[in-house]
Amino acid sequence: INLRGGVIDDVVLKGYNETTRKDSDPVRIFSPNGTPAQQFAQFGWVGSNLKVPGPQTLWEADGDVLTADTPVTLTHDNGEGLTFSIRYSIDDQFMVTAEQKVANTAGNPGVVQPFGLVNRTSRTASEDLWIAHSGPIGVFADAADYGIDYDDVDEAQTITPAGRPSWSGFADIYWLSALVPQTGSAPTATFRALGNEIYRADMIYDAVTLPAGQALTTTSRLFAGAKESVVLDRYEDAGLQKFGLAIDWGWFRWFEKPMLWLLRTIYEAVGNFGIAIIALTFIVRGLMFPIAQKGFASMAEMKAIQPKMKAIQEKYKDDKQKQQQEIMALYKQEKVNPVAGCLPMLLQIPVFFALYKVLVLGIEMRHREFLWIKDLAAPDPANLANALSLVGIQVPQFLMIVFGIGVLAVMLGFTMWLTFKLNPSAMDPMQQQIFNIMPWILMFVMAPFAAGLLLYWVTSNILTVAQQKYLYSKHPQLREAAEKERAEKAAKAQSESKA
Repeated sequence: INLRGGVIDDVVLKGYNETTRKDSDPVRIFSPNGTPAQQFAQFGWVGSNLKVPGPQTLWEADGDVLTADTPVTLTHDNGEGLTFSIRYSIDDQFMVTAEQKVANTAGNPGVVQPFGLVNRTSRTASEDLWIAHSGPIGVFADAADYGIDYDDVDEAQTITPAGRPSWSGFADIYWLSALVPQTGSAPTATFRALGNEIYRADMIYDAVTLPAGQALTTTSRLFAGAKESVVLDRYEDAGLQKFGLAIDWGWFRWFEKPMLWLLRTIYEAVGNFGIAIIALTFIVRGLMFPIAQKGFASMAEMKAIQPKMKAIQEKYKDDKQKQQQEIMALYKQEKVNPVAGCLPMLLQIPVFFALYKVLVLGIEMRHREFLWIKDLAAPDPANLANALSLVGIQVPQFLMIVFGIGVLAVMLGFTMWLTFKLNPSAMDPMQQQIFNIMPWILMFVMAPFAAGLLLYWVTSNILTVAQQKYLYSKHPQLREAAEKERAEKAAKAQSESKA
């Protein structure tokens, strides 16, 4: 706490490092005004015809160290009959409580307005992603607002969200600085652009007339720390409205948060998040195995009626509407569901998306190691670009699409190609061509994504191959049909090449 101005401007998180290097500095949340990474919080008063403490006021403290057991009180006498004090206390997580008190010992009443603010630069802000908000944030009128970014504040200069604020401040992907107003109050919450990439989030309470001989106390809070889901939810359970939404889970939080809980639970049992992701993949595939069995059974039924379908297509080749009606009647007669085989893939989509968000948003994944990977929330480092950098060759950014492909991305492309190769569903030549190319396109597309996500997908593909092998043994007609199709295609390709 800086006694000049009474501001909180020096906060580091000893439990988190800036990088994965052994000698890395801890993450810095707050830095003093004027420094390159400035971010600080201040509590004070606006006075009407009163001399109130300002940024240059030198406060007196009754202690040297603020801990969860030892609060610190700052005091200042304005020399005109008003005594100001701020009692700072802190819990064992990241929440600071500021009790602002002003006592009027003068002979006349005075009008004061308590306020709290967070000031920060956007130069050190994390990137604002479509799945992860970074910038001004808060809960107003019982709804979380992720729609304001720094550019919006620059354009408007001042933005005052509608509705009573439950809390407001600034968020990065992993870090949060937020003001929490006094319970039952309804201060005005505003985001302001101060120029030179400096912004302020403030909460200003209503003006109060303070009679002579009376005192006014306002209790606000400040959260300055990591966005740990468990910690945020604990504060929310204690009454801080929707504080867990400081993490931008999106529409599927009902699914993402249980997945994060499951990953944490597995991690506590196995001691490694990479192994936890692999174990999670086994659990997901195990739960979906009965559906996969039904899918394969449906494919077998589809294969069995292929001759009848071809006959209908040939018979009504000039009447597509009639052809479709007859095929649907065939499905009904044979009790075949043509989309059942797609269910396992469709059910994988929300699981995959949820894991993607968990890996991006969950600070639990940050800097977690697995084999050669130092950070499961970052791209796979085992790529040609990093290898060349070790011998002093820097790959230009426009070539990273090729040289940035890591081991996991290559494994993803190969295992996906293998699953498509073993897929028993019938395809026309165009579909076959697309499915032959798609795995290698995805290899390039997915290379920059979190290594943990690729680890999940590669493991899932390997389990899919094993599952397909097993289910082929249960449905030999599918294997025979697939082998027959491959032989026919090979013979056709050979005859075309001779021609």
